[in-house]
Amino acid sequence: MTASDHDLHHRKLERMYAAAPFNGYYSGKMSISEGAARLEIPIQETFMHAAQAVHGTHYFKVLDDSCFFAAQSAVADVFLLTASFTLYFTRPIVGTHMVGDAKLVSQTRTQLIAEGVVLDENGKICGRGSGLFARSKHALETLPGYS
Repeated sequence: MTASDHDLHHRKLERMYAAAPFNGYYSGKMSISEGAARLEIPIQETFMHAAQAVHGTHYFKVLDDSCFFAAQSAVADVFLLTASFTLYFTRPIVGTHMVGDAKLVSQTRTQLIAEGVVLDENGKICGRGSGLFARSKHALETLPGYS
């Protein structure tokens, strides 16, 4: 693929992210480049647990999505699936937004590994995660938003 083909693939992936119905709840902004992805979402009151910090399910959402798209940036024919994901919580998130920042760190013919961090609005690392992603049989060209 040429550089412009890669860029087109990344813009299609950003549209695919935005088109997924579940992602509308988060109002996030996904940015994808070769081997990297960044997802910023505004923190909503409904994200908070009883101690008024972001619940861990939202850490997972931000990290899984950013790691997934970092891996998917390198695969232009089929949709990837999360095969496993490990998440470490390191500090509570409070504030107005959270960011998942991920990079592809390993790729073979059958699997990809991406690692990421979740940051608070001050850029402090609040969690870390890594995911193993596998190729599915779903052609990207057939999925909503990827056209």
